[in-house]
Amino acid sequence: MNDRYDAGYGSDPYELVGYDEYGQPIYRQVTPAQPPQQQGYDPYAQQGYQTQQGYGYDPYAQGAQQAPPYDPYGTGVQQTGAGYAPYDPYGQTVVGGQQQSEQPRAAEQTAYIPQQAGPAEDGTGERTGERAPEQTAERTGERAPEQSPERDEREYHTAQFAFVEEPDADSEDVIDWLNFTENRTERREEAKRRARGRLVALAVVLSLVAVGGVGYLWFAGKLPGLSSSSGSKAGTTTASAAQKRDVVVVHLHNTSGGGTSTALLVDNTTTKRGTTVLLPNSLVLTDTDGTTTTLAKSVDDDGSDGTRDALDTVLGTDIEGTWRLDTPYLQNLVDLVGNIEVDTDTDVPDPAAKKKGQAPLVSKGEDRTLSGKMAVAYATYRASGEAQNAQLERFGQVMQGVLRKVSSDPGAATVTVQTLAQILDPSLTDKDLGTFLAKLSDLAKGGDYRTALLPVRADGTLSAEESESVVKDVLGGTAKSPDKDAAVSVSVQNASGTKSDTEDARVVLLNGGFTFLDGGTASAAQTASQVLYADAADKENATEVAKTLGLPTGAVKKGKVSGNADVFVVLGQDYEPSSS
Repeated sequence: MNDRYDAGYGSDPYELVGYDEYGQPIYRQVTPAQPPQQQGYDPYAQQGYQTQQGYGYDPYAQGAQQAPPYDPYGTGVQQTGAGYAPYDPYGQTVVGGQQQSEQPRAAEQTAYIPQQAGPAEDGTGERTGERAPEQTAERTGERAPEQSPERDEREYHTAQFAFVEEPDADSEDVIDWLNFTENRTERREEAKRRARGRLVALAVVLSLVAVGGVGYLWFAGKLPGLSSSSGSKAGTTTASAAQKRDVVVVHLHNTSGGGTSTALLVDNTTTKRGTTVLLPNSLVLTDTDGTTTTLAKSVDDDGSDGTRDALDTVLGTDIEGTWRLDTPYLQNLVDLVGNIEVDTDTDVPDPAAKKKGQAPLVSKGEDRTLSGKMAVAYATYRASGEAQNAQLERFGQVMQGVLRKVSSDPGAATVTVQTLAQILDPSLTDKDLGTFLAKLSDLAKGGDYRTALLPVRADGTLSAEESESVVKDVLGGTAKSPDKDAAVSVSVQNASGTKSDTEDARVVLLNGGFTFLDGGTASAAQTASQVLYADAADKENATEVAKTLGLPTGAVKKGKVSGNADVFVVLGQDYEPSSS
């Protein structure tokens, strides 16, 4: 439907003259005039103007009057001097195909009609508000008038048109959706970039941790296959020797049964590991006067200072102090720390038991709780015929159990040492010992503490290859045993019928400072023991051997000595094993 106002249609005083720059229609007011008498309506306007009753019919008019023809396009018809001409809505009239300038109309007034939108244009550039003659005729059932060729030749100027870009809600939604899609894509790409950055950073951190961990294990000597290999490179040896260690030697004195047990407490401050190194009593040392002796005899004869210096010479260590721990003080120490837990390897009878068959004081088993009395009995127990190393290893178990229960605070550990009321060696003070034990306690509680037995040959000497894992790796020293020829060598043959007597005699002789040689077992038992020497110069040594073994001096005789030994001993049924 055409929304414009056409002049002369009905009583509307406005007619369309054009559109402004915003696309709004512009109308002007027409001066009212007496409408002329109209004749009948001819829709095709082919027979001129005839009087008909219809549109514009005046029933009171006399005779037919000329009326402007009906304009099906709504453009209006104006009367000229030669008749009627089509009306040009842009203010120009067309006469004979030529355009003439519109005469000024003083009486007319241009006006705007609000809320009146101009005709829209379709995709072909035509205004959709105006129907084509063919469409109008198709609807009314009338034949469309032929288009005048003069109309096609009409010229249009750009100033006569205005294009309005009206906001479209749908276009804004599309723009918002495109922005949202673009932003979401950018966020995804940014998230992927951040994820890749995190993965790269994580890979770098893991690589650094792995390299650092391997380097630490290599430096600490914990790398499998490299820590204790006899074919280690010079670099590994240098690293082990350069490590800082604090070493204290502890001597356990059995005040009731006799004998001593010795161990080294080692704190490696470089690798943060602690070790208890058990030293067999048969270890050969060099006495202060240059003569050879054993560890057990040195502890009894030379005291703490002499033994400490002799151990430094043999092991290549630097022992900082000596801790003499008598069995009563060990009992009090265990009670002060609140008992200890030990995996016991044997049943230990009660030394105070008066009858045989009573329940053992310490039962064999895992994670046994030991009081002070039980700990002392277990640490000093040595079964009949058992090697001294078995008792030494039990002492090491008790010491590690004590270290796990001592406070890791230096001040509290010092108070524990002071509570013992023990007279310490001048090389150690209460504070020094308490601080040292607190450090070892921290390592023992963290699982960085172990116990190791120093490998010693049958003659009491050290083998560089066998003892390397302890002497070099743990102590950072070098094994240097004195010449075994400097000590009196004693060959022992067992003729008592008791197999364990050989081991007992070996320990006793080594503890006495002699070199032990195994002479085997006799084919037949012998009632009395014999101590033989081949050279008169060795008679005095033979007499000393008899005393050491607890044999009478009458058993010393000159005779044949087998092998390279200085003295030959035959153990008879009269031999009584030592209890130490």
